[in-house]
Amino acid sequence: MSWEVDGFVASLTGSAPATVSAYRSDLHDFTTWAEQAGIEGPSSVDRRTLRRYLVHLAERPVAPRTLARRASSLRRYFGWQVRSGRLAVDPTIGLHAPRGTGRLPAVLHDDQLHQLLDAPPARAALDEGRDGPADPVDRARFLRDQACLELLYGSGLRVSELCGLRVGDCDLAEARVRVWGKGSKQRIVPMSEPSVAAVRAYLADGRPLLASAGKVGDLLFANLRGNPLTPRDVRRLLDRRAPEPTHPHALRHTFATHLLDGGADLRSVQELLGHEDLATTQIYTHVSRERLRDVFDRTHPRA
Repeated sequence: MSWEVDGFVASLTGSAPATVSAYRSDLHDFTTWAEQAGIEGPSSVDRRTLRRYLVHLAERPVAPRTLARRASSLRRYFGWQVRSGRLAVDPTIGLHAPRGTGRLPAVLHDDQLHQLLDAPPARAALDEGRDGPADPVDRARFLRDQACLELLYGSGLRVSELCGLRVGDCDLAEARVRVWGKGSKQRIVPMSEPSVAAVRAYLADGRPLLASAGKVGDLLFANLRGNPLTPRDVRRLLDRRAPEPTHPHALRHTFATHLLDGGADLRSVQELLGHEDLATTQIYTHVSRERLRDVFDRTHPRA
């Protein structure tokens, strides 16, 4: 009996490309280990086998979060085997793995956010010259970068969601953006005033030049080669603009934390972020408590 990993991967039609890649990689590692142990196919796998495999992983330098994801991949795979009639019993029932470390996400401080959004070198050139950088491509790139950063922070988008935006997804009159999240799930997110202004400026004076090669179709953002903007392009954008090393996801973390610090309820933040599970959103309450503790320690005379 073959492992039929390709058939399982083909069934993941609603999953993001990164998720599909992770499942394929996790199952390749498992099947390689199993075959080395003399296990020829999924019908020979029981819960004890899976526990041995997780113990094998735990003895290696594998982070608890990664171990939990590997267990999740096995559950999804063997669940598919049962649903498709290939197996009668799911060996992952009752299988447990560590949940991960719950590492706190990075949150940008106010001065970091100000330097990133309000005081980049190109902003000074734009303000001083009115027409912006002398080179049209430099100006177009600046307007694009500004729109990207304002959307990442102002609407809390994932970088993959940002790169997938289409021109028609931004309703500037109503200050809202339609986002396609994980699993092709759609949500409507408000746009901040700076986001609306930045996207409007980019559409007027930046996108026509960058998208002139016609390679991006109706996608909102293009890179300097006229191709669709990629997550790697966004990381390079941050490398140019951030005063210190910053990951694009930090802007999303900062968006959520600032909402909670400002009094937003957890369910609203969950909906804005597009989290399926409230537990995923709850990590930001820990971030906020850490921030409150830091303020207390720095300001209270008897702290």
